[in-house]
Amino acid sequence: MATEDKWKANFEKVAFTKQFPGLLLEWHSCQGKTIEAVTPLTGKQGAVVVTFTDGTFFVGPPLAPEAWELGQALVDARKYLEPRHQDAYKEYDRLAQKDKDALRLARLEKIIGAIQNNVDAIPELKARLKALVQEWK
Repeated sequence: MATEDKWKANFEKVAFTKQFPGLLLEWHSCQGKTIEAVTPLTGKQGAVVVTFTDGTFFVGPPLAPEAWELGQALVDARKYLEPRHQDAYKEYDRLAQKDKDALRLARLEKIIGAIQNNVDAIPELKARLKALVQEWK
C-alpha cells in the first residue's frame, strides 16, 4: 500500500539522517574544533548549522533536533559537508528521492480512493472526470 510505503521511506530517511556522519549532538563535542562556516537553518529562526573543518557539524542552539531540522541542516550546509561525506550524501539523496516518490504514490492512492468512494454519491463527478481527461489530451 502506497501510504505504508511512504511511511517506511520516511522512516528510513529519518533514521539515516539521525546517524549522518559527522553529526555532533552536544556542545562539548565542538570544543577545540575550527569553525568553517555558520549557516542559518532554513525554517527555524535563530538556529544555525555550524560546520567544522574536520567535516563534523552541529545544529544549534542545542536542541533535540527534529528529523526535519537535521534534514534541513544537511541541505543548508551541503556545500561544506558534501566534499567530506560524498557517500553519505549519495545515500541521503537516494532515501530522500525514495521518500518523495512514496509521497507521490500515496497521494495518488488517496485521490483514486476518494474518487472511487464518491463516484456513486456524486453523479457529476464521473462527467467532470471525463471532461478533465478530454481537456488533458
